[in-house]
Amino acid sequence: MKAIELQSPGGIDSLRMVERPMPEPGRQEMIIKVKATALNYRDAEIVRGSYHTNFRLPLVPLSDGVGEVIAIGAEVSRFKIGDRVCGTFWQRWVGGSFAMAEPSYQRGGPIDGLLSEVARLDEQAAVMAPANLSDVEAATLPCAGVTAWHALFTEGSVKPGETVLCLGTGGVSLFAVQFAAAAGARVIVTSSSDEKLARVKQLGAHDGVNYRTDPDWASAVLTLTDGRGADHVIEVGGPQSFAQSLKAAAQGAQINVIGYLGGSDGAINPLDIFRRQVSARGIPVGSRQSFEAMTRAIAVNRLRPVIDRILPWSQAAEAFRYLERGSPFGKVVLDHTQ
Repeated sequence: MKAIELQSPGGIDSLRMVERPMPEPGRQEMIIKVKATALNYRDAEIVRGSYHTNFRLPLVPLSDGVGEVIAIGAEVSRFKIGDRVCGTFWQRWVGGSFAMAEPSYQRGGPIDGLLSEVARLDEQAAVMAPANLSDVEAATLPCAGVTAWHALFTEGSVKPGETVLCLGTGGVSLFAVQFAAAAGARVIVTSSSDEKLARVKQLGAHDGVNYRTDPDWASAVLTLTDGRGADHVIEVGGPQSFAQSLKAAAQGAQINVIGYLGGSDGAINPLDIFRRQVSARGIPVGSRQSFEAMTRAIAVNRLRPVIDRILPWSQAAEAFRYLERGSPFGKVVLDHTQ
C-alpha cells in the first residue's frame, strides 16, 4: 500500500510517497481504507521540525482522518466491516481526566498517522463518523472539532445567554463558533479581516472585532458586553494575546488555552488572574467520550465543518505549503479517493 512519509528532518521537501506492507489487523484492531485526511498546525510543525517534541523518522503524518472499515481482527465488537469511522487523536484516552492519556500514543506523531491508502486502528481509538457529513467534512473532526467541544462542554459548561470569545478564525475557533451558537451562547470573534468577520457571522457569531484596526480589542469586547466581559475564551494566540484575553474576561470566566500562534514568549501578570478570579485551563484536544458527544451534537444540529480547500492526497506537500503561507478560513483537507 502507498503512504506518504516524512523521511528526515528539514520540512515539506522531506515528504515522500513510498510503498509499505499491507497491515493486518491484530486482536481488537481493524483496517480502514482511508477516504480523507485533514491538516492541523501541529502537523505542519512536525513536518517543519519546529514541534516541541522530536519523533523517530520515518513517520506517516496527520492525526485527522476518516475511512471505511475493510477488515477486522479477533474480538472486535464496536465496529463491523463497512462502517465509516474517524480515528481519535489520543489512542488510549477513552474518557475521564487527562491523566488517563498517554503522550506516547498520539496519532501522527509518535504513532504513524493516516496519510496513507489504508491504516490500522485500535477499535477503542475510533468513533463512528456523523452520518450527515461527507468524508472530507468528517476528516476535520478529530483535533480541531474535539478541542473546541472539549473546551466548551467537557472542561467547560457553556450556558444559553453566556458570551463566548473566539480568537481568530482558525479551525478550532470556527468549530467553537458553531458549537457555542448552537448552545444559545452569544459569540464574539476577533480577526484581522473584515471579510472573515462577515463570513463568521454567517456561522452564528453575533459580533466581530478587527484587531488590526482596533489593537485594544479587549476594550471592544467589554464595550460589546456592557462591561461584563466574556464567560468563555478560546485562547489560541499565546502569551501575547493572553493579557488581552484576561482583560476581556468576565468575573469567574474560563480561559481555554489551546494554541500559541503568536509565539510562546511573553509575560502574564498573575494579579490580573486573581482580580477576575478566572480559570485558565490547558485543553489537550479531548477524549473519545468527548468526540462521541460532539458527533451527536453535530448530527442533531446538522452542523457542517468549514472547508477552505480540498486537494488530492498525493498533493500533501502543496497542502502543507498552502497552510503555511496563508491563513485559511476553515480546514485544508486531502481527498484520498483522488
